[in-house]
Amino acid sequence: MPSKIRWGILGPGAIAHSFAEDLKRVEDAQLVAVGSRDAQRARRFAQKFDIPHAFDSYQALARFEELDVIYIATPHSRHYEDMLLCLEFNKHILCEKSFTINARQAKEVLRIARQKKLFVMEAMWTRFLPVIFKLRQLLQAGEIGRLIMMTADLGFNFPFHPEHRVFNPHLGGGALLDVGIYPLSLCHYLMGVPDELTTLAYLGQTNVDELASVIFKYQDGRMANLYASLRSHTPSDAVFMGTEGVIRLLPPLYRPTGISLKKAGQQEQLIKAEWEGNGYLYEAREVGRCLKQGKLESAIMPHEDTIIIMELMDSIRAQWGLTYPMEAR
Repeated sequence: MPSKIRWGILGPGAIAHSFAEDLKRVEDAQLVAVGSRDAQRARRFAQKFDIPHAFDSYQALARFEELDVIYIATPHSRHYEDMLLCLEFNKHILCEKSFTINARQAKEVLRIARQKKLFVMEAMWTRFLPVIFKLRQLLQAGEIGRLIMMTADLGFNFPFHPEHRVFNPHLGGGALLDVGIYPLSLCHYLMGVPDELTTLAYLGQTNVDELASVIFKYQDGRMANLYASLRSHTPSDAVFMGTEGVIRLLPPLYRPTGISLKKAGQQEQLIKAEWEGNGYLYEAREVGRCLKQGKLESAIMPHEDTIIIMELMDSIRAQWGLTYPMEAR
């Protein structure tokens, strides 16, 4: 692996702009190419970020030999085919969440990656934030005693348009895969795999979940309540309730501003979150570290976690009777 990790971006959308800005802060990263199905869009993105190569197709980007890793920032309905394309041309991958539409697709991608000895990681960027590491340390150190309950939510009032990706079933629309994955992934990271889950959803005009509520139950008596919405703003925080106090991850959940620690009988302590850039550089640094060490997966966001989270979302959708058109193929 060269001293500079050579990056390409597949899909120059809004999140790719934030990621590209952060790559400038990553010492061993060099953004050398971007690919889009719209040649003009690719050229504009390349000009904005001083990228030497702009391609008018995803295949041309994946085929480009002067690349080490590709960041996939397309809608999650495309992730499966886009990752297979990148793997075909022997590229390492950082892929936005949701990783795929379902666990079957995720397992196939990761099987091929392992077979070809290529690195793949889900871009669950919040997991790599220093404030999340601090939150986990506090919980593991027993600062609030034994963790008993957790609540977490994320929601926005999206203007309804049936063709918009969050409402369109052909694009994997719905609250769960778009925003619900944040509280779900955080819960799994801090509380593990539930033994039982119960869920309800409101399926709207396009038959995707516009409101979703999930309860996880664990055999040792712990529980978690998680919420997601496309129709209303939510508090966008996470609260951890223990035998000796409460920890609150200060909103917004996708970009936490700090931690509140309130032990029983004591004053509240506030811990401010540390930030660099847009927050995406932490996952990019992890990719570079893993590639230089010859690893095929990250210990922070391992393949097993990605599969478990996809399986949980499959189970949740199964209770609603929600399947996507591409799953029939």
